[in-house]
Amino acid sequence: MSIRTHHIGGQGMTASVEGLGTMGMTAMYGTRDDASSVETLERAVELGVTLFDTSDLYGPFTGEELVGRALAPHRDRVVIATKFGGATFDETGGVIGGPNGRPDYLRRAVEGSLRRLGTDRIDLYYQHRVDPDVPVAETFGALGELVAEGKVRYLGISEASAETIRAAHAAAPLTAVQTEYSLFTRTVETNGVLDTVHELGIGFVAYAPLGRGVLTGRLRSLDGLPDGDWRRSAPRFDGANFARNLALADRVAALADQHGVTPGQLALAWVLAQGVTAIPGTKRRAYLEENVAAAALTLDQDSLTALREAISPDEVAGERYVPAGMRIIQE
Repeated sequence: MSIRTHHIGGQGMTASVEGLGTMGMTAMYGTRDDASSVETLERAVELGVTLFDTSDLYGPFTGEELVGRALAPHRDRVVIATKFGGATFDETGGVIGGPNGRPDYLRRAVEGSLRRLGTDRIDLYYQHRVDPDVPVAETFGALGELVAEGKVRYLGISEASAETIRAAHAAAPLTAVQTEYSLFTRTVETNGVLDTVHELGIGFVAYAPLGRGVLTGRLRSLDGLPDGDWRRSAPRFDGANFARNLALADRVAALADQHGVTPGQLALAWVLAQGVTAIPGTKRRAYLEENVAAAALTLDQDSLTALREAISPDEVAGERYVPAGMRIIQE
């Protein structure tokens, strides 16, 4: 089992069609298990995964430290993507403000990320959330300077509108746009984002392609989730919303049975069939191997249509984030 690679964007970057999202290793999903996470990162490299996604927000800071340590022996074989500006941090990782795209701040942020990752360059550097108080052209003008200096190789932006993507790309060429995309979340198909990245030759990276675990069929109750798992307070996992969304996921599970694969594999194969890169996250080796196997699945047009019709986006119950989180994304 080995995963294929492809070009992401038009600036020269190449990586595996499926990467590994590492947020849950140190943040958001409860108890840390560094030994399991490192084992999973090592196994991902063995399987040919070359794209690893983190952020200064994860922890904060601890996500980058873990990824940097684990991938140090493989540094020249992997693409490390990290992010800045999802919030404003002090030197200790304390949150002192919201999204920050100021040039002076991003310069401090990149130095911190380089240090924590233990590397001399960041392969793909995303603006994690758009700062409404700083023109995106100003932010990406400064990011372009980091590329010229060799501290960053390629640039990206996360959860940005089509208009913002165009403005950022005009200031400094974008390699990737990262936004949530799954059978549950298909806003990018209708708000111009996918059309824009295709037009401009920018790669698209789908995070949460398994619907935060619902589409795997394994998450049937919140009872087993650790106290620190953010899904306990997420709208889509709340009471009647969760029950409704489980029923939608069951439709995917029924189709997966017909294909002889797991529901998660079928859901991932659908995302990959859209011509994008997916970064499902896990800290468990078994789930990683299941996800990587999905990249080898080929679905015919009838199967893709059946999946698309199995879940209508307007059937999904609940917002992606709590109100504060929704305010800092562009839909």
